[in-house]
Amino acid sequence: MDLGELLRQGDRVAVTLVEAAGALVIVVGAGWAALRFVAEGVRRRGAAVLTPIRLSLGRFLTLGLEFQLAADILRTAFSPSFDQIARLAAVAAIRTALNYFLRREITQEQRQVGEAAPERTT
Repeated sequence: MDLGELLRQGDRVAVTLVEAAGALVIVVGAGWAALRFVAEGVRRRGAAVLTPIRLSLGRFLTLGLEFQLAADILRTAFSPSFDQIARLAAVAAIRTALNYFLRREITQEQRQVGEAAPERTT
């Protein structure tokens, strides 16, 4: 096996590991949010219970998307044809937009939670 083939094999392994990490983060986050939704929904009713769960899920999704983007960058780094670069640009734009809107929503939700929290006096 020559050096070029060894690098391609290493690249495939790295891409697979990073993609798997991203998928795992998303699956764990979705599972965690589902469990919290069921547990909190049984104990308390109301829309306010959903906000912290949504914030947590949003953080998991954002992190998972970052891993997926990293895998796409790795995939393109070792064999950058024009087609792959164009595909990476499209995927990166979509994932960056998703991350932007997720982060914006998380920030807005955090602000709302902070405003709704009763002030404590000591």
